[in-house]
Formats: sequence, structure tokens, C-alpha cells
Amino acid sequence: MFPVFSSDSDWLRALAERQPKLAELLSKSPDEQRRLGYFHTLREICQQPHTWLQTSQLMQGCTNILRACVRDIRSLVLTGSGSSEYAGDCVRIPLQAELGITVQGFGGGAILTHSSKCLPPGKPALMVYIARSGDSPESGGALSQILKTDPEIRHLVLTCNAAGSLATKFASDSRVTVITLPEATNDKSLVMTSSFTNLVLSARFLGLLEIPTRYQAICERSSAIASYILAQHFGRVAAIAKAPFTRAVFLGSGARFAAAREASLKMLEMTSGRVATLCETFLGLRHGPMSYVHKDCLVVALLSSDSLLRAYESDLLRELDRKELGLLKVIVGENIPGDLIRAADVAIECPGLTDLSDDNSPVIDVLVSQLLAFFRCMNEGLRPDSPSENGIISRVVQGFALHIPASN
Repeated sequence: MFPVFSSDSDWLRALAERQPKLAELLSKSPDEQRRLGYFHTLREICQQPHTWLQTSQLMQGCTNILRACVRDIRSLVLTGSGSSEYAGDCVRIPLQAELGITVQGFGGGAILTHSSKCLPPGKPALMVYIARSGDSPESGGALSQILKTDPEIRHLVLTCNAAGSLATKFASDSRVTVITLPEATNDKSLVMTSSFTNLVLSARFLGLLEIPTRYQAICERSSAIASYILAQHFGRVAAIAKAPFTRAVFLGSGARFAAAREASLKMLEMTSGRVATLCETFLGLRHGPMSYVHKDCLVVALLSSDSLLRAYESDLLRELDRKELGLLKVIVGENIPGDLIRAADVAIECPGLTDLSDDNSPVIDVLVSQLLAFFRCMNEGLRPDSPSENGIISRVVQGFALHIPASN
């Protein structure tokens, strides 16, 4: 596997030596890459294995600060907007199991509109705000609102932007702790890629404060698996993106359903809505959403490493085959059963995923989905760095009026 590199550029250069398709993209001059609109996104996707190790070291250096945040809490809330909400959802299940308290996830908009009504009753509580820029209107609005209404709630901001509103506006409040991830994670592209996975891993540490060696091992194994995927499957994913699908469904269970939510959003954003998307659990697909799986539908299945879950998931995939639903399947997992693969299907084997466990696999699932969306974006003639036609969506949601809730 790859050694540790001192810079992201060294890492990218070493990766390109092993992956011809990446070398082809990087062979164009930086100016040409910018003209074609993939300069930033390509690097931000490929740098993830390297940046995950940096985030791991940074978070472990904040252990004492984080211990104070979680000390004696009876509930924890993960909040963010868009992809940032899904990042919290990726870690909700393992955090609840490890901390032994109620852990819930809410969108920043829900906090803004429903305030403490949607928060768990257990106090003291910790609210964790997950944000790339920290400048989304609902993020700051939600934090301001809860600071005024509930003194028993502590606040932790995990952000990629040291200059953002969440990192600066509330820094002097003793109830607010701010941790800023390495600057490289603050993606310049419209869509979140390395920012997403690094925010997932930063929040993941909250459940492992007393066993940092376990956290370090998770980050190192994740980095190794992601390196393997980039080196071995980069070109294969590029080929999948050329298939004639106009819709896609992303399937996952547990924490990996949260990854499916993010994967669905990435494809939708990066194709400017030209590819319609749906995310669902494997078992949930039967309850109506299976009607979505037409002949032009790509099925992306995040196959569990847990034997019980895999049995249910495999049954569903075989049912799709019997009913001849979907254009082709892309199955992400380890030791993928051969009978799940039809002639046109693709298996993305991820050695080490079983040891990583489903609770820690979302960053791997999302990496594969980012690559798929990136290449489909280029095949659609769009620019991955700014794929939204006519500026319908932007890197940071534009400001909107924040309404003061009526007092009870």
C-alpha cells in the first residue's frame, strides 16, 4: 500500500503512477483542467486517504477538549444542512452504541423551525454542528436560537473553514467549542467531497475518546482501502459512468444507508439533475420504491459485511434480477457472492471492509459514489467544479430571512 506522504501533491503524483485514467486527466495543464472544470474536484476526491490521516491526528490532539464536551451528557444531537446532515447520520448509530446515550440527527432547518421541540429531553446535552463552510444561514441561526433558549445544552462545532461564521461568531461563548479541520478539507468545489468524509471521521471520534488506538486503526484502515479503490477501480468506475442510465438508486443499511443518502445527492448535484436519484434501504425498496427501478436505472448496492444483513440484502438483489429490473448493478463490498453479479454488473471489491465493519464503511461507500458522480458529470458535458447549470445551487446556500419564533 502507499506510504505516508508529506503533501497532497506528492500523494496525487504517486497515485497517478498506478492509475492510467488519473494520469490521463492530470496530463493536461492546470489551466486546461480549470477550463474543463475538474481541477479542484479531482484533487479533492483523490486526496481523501491522505487527509483522513491528518484529521485523525488533529482529533486525537483534541481529546481532552472533547472529553469535557461529552462529560456526563445524557443525549447528543448531530446537526447540519444537506451533506453535512448526512455526515452526522453516518455516525449516529455507532455513537449511540458506544456512548450509551440517545443520539439523534436533525437537519439545521429543523432546529431553526422547531427549536428545542425536536431535541431529546435528556440533559445536559451536546449539540454537534457539522459544516464545511459554516456560513449556511440555518447553521448560525440554529446555534444562536438554542443558545438563547436552552442553557443546559453544550455546543461543538466541527468545520472545515476557520474563517466561517460558525467558527468565528460564537468562539467567545464558553458554551461553544470549535474544532477546525485541516485547510485542505475545505473543498473549493461546489459539491462536498473530502470535506464530507473528513467531517464524518471527525465526528466518529466522539465515540472512541477512551480508545484512541481503535480510532487510529479505523482511520488507517479506511485510508488503505480508499487507496486501493483509487488505484484499482478508478478506471472501472469511469467506464460505469458511461452506461446509458438516466436514473439511479442507492441502497444501504444502517450507517451505510446514510452513505446512500449522500451518494444519491452527489449524483443529483453533479449531473445538475439530469440523472434522477433515489436512496432507500434494501428492505425498504420493496415497499413501493421498487417501482422506480426501470430499465434505465443504475442500482448501486452497498453490501453489508454483517452476515444477517447481507442475507436480507442478497435476497433483494436476487429479486431485482428475477424481475429483470434495472440497467445494471454496481455492488460495493468485500467477498461479493458471484451469483449476485449479472453479465453487465460490476463488483467493486474492497479488501479489508469486513474488518472495518459497517459502522465505519460510509466513507468508503461515499468515495466510490463521488467517483461515479464525477465521471458522469464529465460525460454529461458539465464541469465537476461547478456543475450547476445557471447557478441554481451554489457552494454556500445564499442568505435568506431568519424569522424569530413566537415565544411559548
